[in-house]
Amino acid sequence: MRAALQALTDELRRLKTAGIRSVAVEEASLVALRRSLAAGPVAPPKSQIVPEPRRATVRPAAVPVRPPVAAAESLPEVPVVALPPGEKATRWDALRTLVTNDAVCRSNVRPGKKVVLGVGSLDARIMFVGDAPGAEEELQGEPFVGPAGQLLTKMIQAMGLQRGEVYIGNIMNWRPHMSIASGSEQVGNPPPSEAEMRYCLPYLQAQIEVVNPDLLVALGTTAAQGLLGFGSFKALGEVRGKWRDFGGKPLMVTYHPSYILRNQSNRSKRMIWEDLLQVMAKVDLPISDRQRAFFLDK
Repeated sequence: MRAALQALTDELRRLKTAGIRSVAVEEASLVALRRSLAAGPVAPPKSQIVPEPRRATVRPAAVPVRPPVAAAESLPEVPVVALPPGEKATRWDALRTLVTNDAVCRSNVRPGKKVVLGVGSLDARIMFVGDAPGAEEELQGEPFVGPAGQLLTKMIQAMGLQRGEVYIGNIMNWRPHMSIASGSEQVGNPPPSEAEMRYCLPYLQAQIEVVNPDLLVALGTTAAQGLLGFGSFKALGEVRGKWRDFGGKPLMVTYHPSYILRNQSNRSKRMIWEDLLQVMAKVDLPISDRQRAFFLDK
């Protein structure tokens, strides 16, 4: 129960960081939570308590906790990325070698998991940028392959494109850590720290350099903060749907696909879709009347 409550707390903290101020919860879930909290051990009446014989005190062994090898507060200087000249594929392969052999990246990847680098067309005109890999992503070594990634794929298809025609990446190359007991599996995805994102950012910039897209799309608050700067805005609504600049590239900020997974209303879907319509117009993609009407209330 304690682990479940900790995971719930971490997720609510992440949502708050993302600017989410309310979360819909089914009544049945609330009832189950109240029952679990109420079903603790009941102390017997004092008259029934029998003193136990005096015995030696035995302290339980501490549960070992596995922290990341390179803790966020002790990260070294950000890497300087120098790619060789040549074709895009050659330069991207060199970049992948750099990232997968980076000592800090490798030390922060859990046993059996993978360093994550972007995927997609090296000639893409549109590049989507998230914040960090999740459980599915670190397992496959590819960004946006979980539920949020599947929804992103549908959003890209609604734009008239295929996933392989765009480039999809994250600022982070590893999944941010939570303190967990050794041998346990992490539940939940805490947002990366500013130090972690600063360390990985040069690798994202190198991907942008190789792909050279026409524009970037930042998905969610944390990704937007990583690109625009921490403290550059308080709530995503301040920058969402407005063109910004990152490294000389037009940058559109919108909600993370996970926002739609939590908010299934047409209004929520329409907000993201309006941002994507601006992206389509920017790169001169054809927009049909049907596409313009997506998610409008009937």
